[in-house]
Amino acid sequence: MTVHPSLQPYTDAATHSIEAIAELVKPLAESEWNRRTPCPGWSVRDIVSHVIGMECEMLGDPRPIHTLPRDLYHVQSDFARYMEMQVDVRRHHTSPEITAELEYVLIRRARQIRNESRSPETKVRAPLGTEQTLETALNLRAFDLWVHEQDLRATLGQPGNLDSPGALITRDMLLAGLPKVVAKKAGAPANSAVVFDVHGPVEFLRTVRVDAEGRGSVDGAPSLGPAVTLSLDWETYVRLACGRVRHTAVADRIKVEGDQELATAILDHFAVTP
Repeated sequence: MTVHPSLQPYTDAATHSIEAIAELVKPLAESEWNRRTPCPGWSVRDIVSHVIGMECEMLGDPRPIHTLPRDLYHVQSDFARYMEMQVDVRRHHTSPEITAELEYVLIRRARQIRNESRSPETKVRAPLGTEQTLETALNLRAFDLWVHEQDLRATLGQPGNLDSPGALITRDMLLAGLPKVVAKKAGAPANSAVVFDVHGPVEFLRTVRVDAEGRGSVDGAPSLGPAVTLSLDWETYVRLACGRVRHTAVADRIKVEGDQELATAILDHFAVTP
């Protein structure tokens, strides 16, 4: 049996990104593996280790038994500690060891995908001992892999795939977090609207509307009198929404119209990733 049709876009996008990651790191010299990436606290080696570790968990492998150092400044939550385990346990692996493990994981995951017969609603392991549906898990993997592919591309000076299948999944994931950013975190007033006009390889215009009770929702219809309009390019949108950069560092790439104070509050809380 083949992958369920509703899961196919996620498996295709994830495969596209992880294969791109493998190609990016394959020719790297040992010293390049230690280069800092836009992902807080992680090097090139750390990102690839994370990719390997999460793929191993999707394969059902047991988590490593390992004690984290106490001086990892970027580890500030239980979720971060969970993610760091697969990274730290590989921090002293050589680049040939890492690339070999990545290649082996690619083979195993390809075999798993070919033989995937589970329904989208099947419950699978999630971080911190919880469960999630297979569809959610694959959606998150496609998102995570594409974002980390972009981290590596930014670090290595090899831009690309900004409009790949993973980019479109990432767009939808990030848009889902906008209502919380605008209505709850930034405190946009009731009965107001905020417009996001994004251009570049992935283009969209979305309006976040805050109702009389202060609840936010997002749609594709323009607003005639928005409190704020934010115009920016797709790459900058991703970097902000994924916590890779502060808006003050890319102010020249963001055009703000309307309530400046509300716009600043939105940009201050723009990151939606853990």
